[in-house]
Amino acid sequence: MALQVANDQRAGAEIYHGSEICKQKSKELLADIGLPTGLLPLDELEETGYVKETGFVWLKQKKKTEHQFKKIGKMVQYGTEITAYVEQRKMKKLTGVKSKELFLWITICEISIDDPSSGKIYFKSSTGVGKTFPASAFEIEENGNK
Repeated sequence: MALQVANDQRAGAEIYHGSEICKQKSKELLADIGLPTGLLPLDELEETGYVKETGFVWLKQKKKTEHQFKKIGKMVQYGTEITAYVEQRKMKKLTGVKSKELFLWITICEISIDDPSSGKIYFKSSTGVGKTFPASAFEIEENGNK
């Protein structure tokens, strides 16, 4: 049943295959919706898809990956498939992304920038608890480092 729903959500999608084009398209999407381009630092993407009509987006990678955002000292885990519904300055119904808090992995379900002038980005967990960080911590630096 879940597979059928997923296929229905993907109808009419722009779909890309291959690591380089998928990485490029994910960064373009983040820039287009006004979120930091380093938010999804995924290097081994196999497939990226986007349904403009609904805002549904997905990214598939070969294996789970972890990334340390050095500027804020946070470890984030990305599953083999990340999905979300995107709109301007927001990713909602996010799946496949977890943040490490002390000894626990917390599922992130929403990412948003409510006020771009504040320079802050908000992460909401599936428990309803959220945290705010500087949006600049999730930008890709000029020399390519994250």
